[in-house]
Amino acid sequence: MVTSVTNVSNVGTLSSTGIGSGLDVTTIISKLMAVEQQPLTDLQTAATGLNTKLSTEGQLQSLFSAMQTSANALTAPSLWSNTSASSTDTSSVGVSTSAGATASSYAVSVSQLAVGQTVTSTALASSSATLTAGTLTIELGSYGGGAPPSSFTTKSGSTPMTIAIGSGNTSLSALRDKINAAGAGVTASIITDSSGARLSLRSTATGAVNAFRITASETVDDGNPATGLSSLGYDATAAGSPMSGSMTAADAQLTVNGIPISSASNTLSNVVDGLTLTLNKTTASPVELTVASDTASIKAAVTNFVAAFNAISSFIGTQTAYNAATKTGGSLQGDQSTLALQNQLRTVINQSSSASSTWSRLSDIGITMQSDGSLASDSTKLDNALGNLPELKKLLSNDGTGSADSGFVRRFKNLADAALNSTGVFATRSTSIQSSLSSNSNSQAAMQKRLDATQARLQAQYSALDTQMATLNNLSTYMTQQITQYNKSTA
Repeated sequence: MVTSVTNVSNVGTLSSTGIGSGLDVTTIISKLMAVEQQPLTDLQTAATGLNTKLSTEGQLQSLFSAMQTSANALTAPSLWSNTSASSTDTSSVGVSTSAGATASSYAVSVSQLAVGQTVTSTALASSSATLTAGTLTIELGSYGGGAPPSSFTTKSGSTPMTIAIGSGNTSLSALRDKINAAGAGVTASIITDSSGARLSLRSTATGAVNAFRITASETVDDGNPATGLSSLGYDATAAGSPMSGSMTAADAQLTVNGIPISSASNTLSNVVDGLTLTLNKTTASPVELTVASDTASIKAAVTNFVAAFNAISSFIGTQTAYNAATKTGGSLQGDQSTLALQNQLRTVINQSSSASSTWSRLSDIGITMQSDGSLASDSTKLDNALGNLPELKKLLSNDGTGSADSGFVRRFKNLADAALNSTGVFATRSTSIQSSLSSNSNSQAAMQKRLDATQARLQAQYSALDTQMATLNNLSTYMTQQITQYNKSTA
């Protein structure tokens, strides 16, 4: 008996694309999408190139900024007015210069250094030995009237400092700390040897005007000025002061080009305009000081500028070159803005200048352009040019009415200023590249949206095809089975 089947709807649908039909749907869709993906890949490649160019532009901008900095240094008036000083005996007299110094020479003889006053107490058993409570009043001033002095004049602008000594602060070490904390113009220390511990007081600043006297007052006077807190009193005009003077405050005594000079300090910054003298010890013979133009700083500034220029030249050369072996070009190859900057840099050098009456080209002072676009510096020629600073200054930094009568470095400064300002080539190029990147990003987003829709459509179409083919395959199998069965039954 043959069982007939007329309903094949129960064959069902397949949940995994390709299983029912035997088609490799995943691979088919992947290959179709690879073709559809190409425009997006092109956009991504373009974005990578734009980002590389933006980074390269940033590096070039940084190099121009470095050149601007070095050009600013070479065109600064202070560089050309700077001086340097030397001393034939720095162990005796040191010298330095500042603004206002002029080239000259000086003979300095030092007969006495400035010193501060030092007084010392009688020895006690140790630094923990105690005195008595009371007050110490310290006055800064100068002693006068010969030796021994007969008068004390309070220092102008100075106020006597009274230090209260409580009953818990009467040890020698506590007294030292109280005096140092008071800021009275003296420094206290404890000197200890075989005889015991002594309190030593010294003027914080040197000079006769920074001498001092000390008035000690005990809360309970024991009647003996040589004991208790009274033993710390000192007045050079009074005979028998409890503390003894071990060094008298005095001014430095010297001559500059034979002119006698006194100074409360061993550092003199107002004797000669722009010159600071440091007295280290007395001299047996005059010390020669020489002040000259600081050509070393100018030469260093020129060297720095040449290095900054060469860094730009090398970078542009690399980024605009084409490598025939790898068949790749630099990220700025063919970039008109970069090539224009390169041309402007070379034009600055190639155009002569009328700023100096001695020289008209950089090559005249030893700075020449090489075949690779870099600059080379002839140290000998540059040293010779440094011997004529007024004309060298004009050749390099003169700010003329135009390019023709401006110094070469001034031209480079103007070029860098223009390129780096808010409306210059770097700002313009950066804005343009950023705009292109933004447009590229929008295009990528739109393209991705279309690709997603295309993939969804293909997925739906192949899913439907897969289901239909699965149904047909099942039907074919069923019909084959039925025919086989029929043939058996009729045999």
